[in-house]
Amino acid sequence: MSSYLGSLKRNLVGTAVVGGLVLSLGIGFATAQDQPSTGQIVHALTPKPLTRSLSVSPAEVAKQKEDDRFVSGLRHNRSLSAGDREKVAVIAQDKPKIDLEVKFDFNSAEISKSAMPTVDALAKALNDPALKDSTFLVAGYTDAKGSEDYNQNLSERRADAVKNILTNKYGISADTLVTAGYGETHLKNPSDPNGGENRRVGIVNMASQQAKN
Repeated sequence: MSSYLGSLKRNLVGTAVVGGLVLSLGIGFATAQDQPSTGQIVHALTPKPLTRSLSVSPAEVAKQKEDDRFVSGLRHNRSLSAGDREKVAVIAQDKPKIDLEVKFDFNSAEISKSAMPTVDALAKALNDPALKDSTFLVAGYTDAKGSEDYNQNLSERRADAVKNILTNKYGISADTLVTAGYGETHLKNPSDPNGGENRRVGIVNMASQQAKN
């Protein structure tokens, strides 16, 4: 699942010199001009209508409804089980998605001020009429540095931090956001487990595709 949440790649990593040491700042960093615009985020997250020739079968429609009920039931779960996280990952695999480099303070779930333009663009995109009535997965990831348990917890807290700022500052309905932390699993670049591109926040539109009339 290395391609999971890999539609738009932002691979520049932020660093800070503290006491003579170069420290990674979190889920990545790119300069303002490298960050996706609101329009680009909307485009990436908008489900593409199916043509009649690609319309889903009754069995696929039933599965989509089952998946939708499952995702809807997770909206108020603060911490997902490992099984639920993996089921969400499977459902999200073929959904419209985008990776964002959201900068956090080192070893922290505090979103840095320099990340706010990206968060602002995301909030505006989620409020766009094209994405109305959608449920979004906010997925947090880390690199492989540190213990597996620590990275899992950190990724969950960072996903929650993004959700909290979207709801508290921008008025996005909490009922439209599902969070999940994947720690150091589903690495974006398995060949470099400690690479900065693995530290990211993925946004997935969990809505089902609709066939054109």
